[in-house]
Amino acid sequence: MKKEDYIYSLDIDVRDYELDSEGIVNNANYLHYLEVTRHEFCKAEGTSFDEMRRNGIIPVLSRVEIDYVTSLVSGDRMTSCLNLTRKGPRFVFQQDIYNQRGEVVVRAVVSVVSLENGRLSRGDKLAEAFAKYI
Repeated sequence: MKKEDYIYSLDIDVRDYELDSEGIVNNANYLHYLEVTRHEFCKAEGTSFDEMRRNGIIPVLSRVEIDYVTSLVSGDRMTSCLNLTRKGPRFVFQQDIYNQRGEVVVRAVVSVVSLENGRLSRGDKLAEAFAKYI
């Protein structure tokens, strides 16, 4: 896929402290990259996590499926991309990370549910924020 095939993309630089003893990005850091991308997407759409919290909406991860295809190393710049769909009460983020050569590094499917005022909800308030995508 190309950047144009996604609703949002974010460029991120690998930081040396994210590397493991093998000199590659530790697998747990990819979860951080995916999370940062979702947070930046929400901010770009005018709905920051802080604003959601103030409005009684708490998005909560319910499932993460991740395929590690290749590794990033020191000095790499990645592009983290996402698409969004809704399946009932779940918001499903299709997230892919590419290296600067355009090669797939990670493919992930991240499911999010919504708590509204402390209770699991159908996510209708959150759906309003992302109506143009779902």
